[in-house]
Amino acid sequence: MAHAQNGDVKTIDRNLPDFSDQLAWKRVSYGALLTIILGVPGVVIGVLGLPWWMYPLCFIALLLPLFGSFLVVYNRLCVWELGTEGSRVAQYLTFHDEALAKTYSNRKIPMHVLYEAYGDGKIDFNMDPLQAMEHRKEFATFELSMYHLKFFLFNFMPELLSHSKTQDCEQVRDHYDRGNDFYEAFLGPLMIYTSGIVLDPSETLEELQRNKLGIVCDKVQMKAGDRHLDIGCGWGTLVNYAAEHCGSNSTGVTISSNQIEWANRVAQLKGVNSRVNFLCLDYRDIPYTKYDKITCLEMAEHVGIRHFQAFLRQVSDLLEDDGIFFLQIAGLRRAWQWEDFIWGIFMAKYIFPGADASCPLGWLTTQLEQAGFEVQATEKVGVHYSHTIHRWYQNWIQPANQKRMFDKYGRIVRIWNIFLSWSTIIARQGNSTCTQIVCHKNLNNYNRSRFFKLKNK
Repeated sequence: MAHAQNGDVKTIDRNLPDFSDQLAWKRVSYGALLTIILGVPGVVIGVLGLPWWMYPLCFIALLLPLFGSFLVVYNRLCVWELGTEGSRVAQYLTFHDEALAKTYSNRKIPMHVLYEAYGDGKIDFNMDPLQAMEHRKEFATFELSMYHLKFFLFNFMPELLSHSKTQDCEQVRDHYDRGNDFYEAFLGPLMIYTSGIVLDPSETLEELQRNKLGIVCDKVQMKAGDRHLDIGCGWGTLVNYAAEHCGSNSTGVTISSNQIEWANRVAQLKGVNSRVNFLCLDYRDIPYTKYDKITCLEMAEHVGIRHFQAFLRQVSDLLEDDGIFFLQIAGLRRAWQWEDFIWGIFMAKYIFPGADASCPLGWLTTQLEQAGFEVQATEKVGVHYSHTIHRWYQNWIQPANQKRMFDKYGRIVRIWNIFLSWSTIIARQGNSTCTQIVCHKNLNNYNRSRFFKLKNK
């Protein structure tokens, strides 16, 4: 085997060819990028005979197209040499489309062409999708193209600049109101769509998630009577857990009606419905009430960069001066590779549209501090996410699940095969990670000694 086992998630064999150094961020000439971005508007002004006071307008108009075009061209120069090098397409892929077979029978296939064609049923893997994706560099390239540039300019950027309530509502409801049976097929009975925590690699998915629920409650020091708000509560599992195990009075907020229905049903079954409250509304419309503990697990990415500071200030307004804010958030690394771009576009298109605030840790801590928070503790849990997603994949890929889901949902099921297999690897190798952040208001009289226990753990 080209990969060794570590628990149930594979780790890369050092003998396997790895082109990451060839494709890394350090190969991009930032000097050339700066020259093009600053120089081209001047050339346009000169050629068209426009007055120089129009330079700022020309600069703004050309900034994103030039940036995107530069990355596409530079990427092609970097990956072109890898197009035929070590190609083993026939070993991993079967083509059901004559044109694709003719084009890529002897050269590697661009990753975006692969996942679109796989979704359409024009390509199949010759083995388990995850097993094949572990060797993706032997049959695929991370090639940027007009496909990515168009999505970046006409989908990603408008969404980043907008993030209106209407847009966010449409995106989230289209995603999370797809059907609870769709999500239960891989999330299992606990219905938690965030990273679990591994204490033992042999643990089940449910054990990983219960570990996480207990750790979150411990990190915010949840206790009986606490007024607790969970922003982006999903199917309400943390809210119901905190009420049941800690005696808190917990409120969950989501804009998915399917999730609210599920959460209320579980609360009734657990007998905690008198201590929980689920609100179906946009986070911007949360009624003003003070809370002792506020949690937000992997929802803040969807707030977007543009509104992130306003979101944190809203959290601060809702939090008691002696309260604790817990943020679990997925993010990308600063030292990127070309695969990060390809995977990011795939995720933005099919899995988490509008989640543009998936940023490096440094950006997050700066945002928190600017909003008046003091970061008390951070913990990277990206490798835990890899184990979690791998368990989701194991649930999802079961033949009975695949047939039942495909009969009802069609193409998106095959896209989910790519999502879960690829993301297992992405989280393991660090392209994307997840961070737990414990913070509080940065006040002189805040009782910081309350965290002695947290730090000892």
